Amino acid sequence: MSFRADPPTPGGFSVRVDNHGETVVVSVAGDVDLATAPELGESISTVLERRPGLLVVDLSEVSFLASAGMSVLIAADQQSGEHTRFRVVAAGNATFRPMELTGLTEMFSIYPTRDQALRQD
Repeated sequence: MSFRADPPTPGGFSVRVDNHGETVVVSVAGDVDLATAPELGESISTVLERRPGLLVVDLSEVSFLASAGMSVLIAADQQSGEHTRFRVVAAGNATFRPMELTGLTEMFSIYPTRDQALRQD
C-alpha cells in the first residue's frame, strides 16, 4: 500500500509513503526547505503513530536539504523511540554532505541506497 501525501508542488517537492508490512519507506523528492519541511514532518509523524518496526526516509531524489529538513529528521529520530528503527537514505552533496558537516551522520543510521537500508539488520 502506498500513497502520495500531496501532488508534487511546482518546485517538484513530493512525499510518498510505501508500506511493506512492518517496514515503512517515506520517499522524498525535490527541495526540503523551510516551506516544505513541515509537510515532510507531518508525513513522518503520521507514520510513526502506527509504530512500524522500521522507518526508512529515502532522500535519494532530494535536490536540496536545508536545516529545516535536517531538523525534521532529528525530530523523527527522537520520535521513533524504542519501538521503531529509524534509517535515512542519503548520498552525495545535496543530502549526505550537509548531514556530515552538521554531525548528523553520527546521530542516526545513514545508508547510500534504499536496498542497503532495508537489508541491514
